[in-house]
Amino acid sequence: MSAAPSFPRWIEIVVLPIVNLMLAFLVAGVVVVAVGENPFEAISVLITGAVGSKISIGYTLFYATNFIFTGLAVALAFHCGLFNIGGEGQAYIGGLGIGLVCLYLDILPPILIVPVAIAGGAVFGALWAFLPGYLQATRGSHIVITTIMFNFIAAALMVFLMTNVLILPGQMSPESRPFIESATLSTMQDLFLMLGTDIGRSPLNLSFFWALVCCVGTWVLIWHTPLGYAIRSVGQNTRAAIYCGIKPTRIIVITMLISGAMAGFLGLNEIMGFQERLILNFTGGYGFVGIAVSLMGRNHPVGIFLAAILFGALYQGGTELSFEFPALTKEVVIVMQGLIILFAGALEYMLWPAVRRVAGSILRLRTS
Repeated sequence: MSAAPSFPRWIEIVVLPIVNLMLAFLVAGVVVVAVGENPFEAISVLITGAVGSKISIGYTLFYATNFIFTGLAVALAFHCGLFNIGGEGQAYIGGLGIGLVCLYLDILPPILIVPVAIAGGAVFGALWAFLPGYLQATRGSHIVITTIMFNFIAAALMVFLMTNVLILPGQMSPESRPFIESATLSTMQDLFLMLGTDIGRSPLNLSFFWALVCCVGTWVLIWHTPLGYAIRSVGQNTRAAIYCGIKPTRIIVITMLISGAMAGFLGLNEIMGFQERLILNFTGGYGFVGIAVSLMGRNHPVGIFLAAILFGALYQGGTELSFEFPALTKEVVIVMQGLIILFAGALEYMLWPAVRRVAGSILRLRTS
């Protein structure tokens, strides 16, 4: 008998997600046909709306920035064996911290207010993740339950603050006063205009670079530091970690602090870079989509970056799709996004046996 082929790792990491994505788009095409539209025209509009112009690319990257932050937050917790679904609340409170810095510390020079705002988002987001992490580590309270509860508490707290404390006097809309210009992030268009290039007006701002820094920082932390080794050890085998002298309680709390801080950075993009004021519901569900981004990216920063680009394209392209095809409402677009989450997340290994058979046949042909 011939030995079973040895499958390269990239077949599972690269080929399988692509196959799942194709299947998701195939089923989404059936949904488009069911509502009476041409699926080929729809996919053309979706792609053109996402990457068909400089402005649309800017919007795609703007949405992707949010997904990078929330995806990394979920991935960090996953590596410690924690399912942190509180990114929405942590991003909400992190954005509050950033907003408070921009409202009350705007006397600082521009060169200082950005790092202070980054620290504010990190601290507030981390503090909101601390108690769920502490309860999980010391009391065994399930992280899923506590983080869900803290999402609702964060939403209620923000409603109270925006309607009673931070609201701009004399108006009905629950939002703060606008930030002064020195307390906002420059857009990419402003940066590229200084370099002599016009990339079109979009909300894409300098927080995108910070998202890339966070990707690199997460990769270094998880795979190239003693703390990262301890995080992965606790996540894979708590008993073995204890045998090696690692304290799971301490590592769980630290991991949740870092995860919450990462989610808190979403406010840099939305509050400091785009809205330029504190408003309600600026998180827009990005914390929950970050779970799918992390799963599809296999909890690796490179995969999360690519998955964030995909979901950013779906958000931007889906908006254009609903404009061009009245029958394809926002709800239909959400169904299409849900199909991608379903096949790339919950059913990601459904086609793995078939992919293995095809890959094995190809490998045997190449070696024969």
